[in-house]
Amino acid sequence: MAKKPRKQQGGTPATVALTAAGTDFTVHAYEHDPASPSYGEEAAEALGVSPERVFKTLVADVDGELTVAVVPVAGQLDLKALATAVGGKRATMADPAAAERTTGYVRGGISPLGQRKRLRTVIDASASAHPTICVSAGRRGLEVELSPSDLATLTGAALAPIGRV
Repeated sequence: MAKKPRKQQGGTPATVALTAAGTDFTVHAYEHDPASPSYGEEAAEALGVSPERVFKTLVADVDGELTVAVVPVAGQLDLKALATAVGGKRATMADPAAAERTTGYVRGGISPLGQRKRLRTVIDASASAHPTICVSAGRRGLEVELSPSDLATLTGAALAPIGRV
């Protein structure tokens, strides 16, 4: 009889959620530099991964509802496209304190996975061009690599062209 893999002890809410779901993923840790101007670009460089494969998690306010946008660090979030993707009229970036309070994560470490309150999520369609992508694992200096389809399934996300270069 085969041994069952051990459940991960501790970790972040994101890695705990991935483990509980039985999803294949790899954790990548790096030394975070507090002086770095961009968390996502710092992660891509530290991990030696193309910035097109490292995705940042942003929280926006779409018509009064907090919504998660997952876009490549190589580009920016198109707020109008995000609003359109969720059937809204207007999107603005969420207040950082509200984003932290609602997700349970700190800015620069917000993960689309394991959030305190599950928010509507949209992943930029470019993610599907890669076998795996990296997203925050729930703290600065920690990324998780997984397939875009697994990320979409676990977050209930839609894929839509919400990023721009």
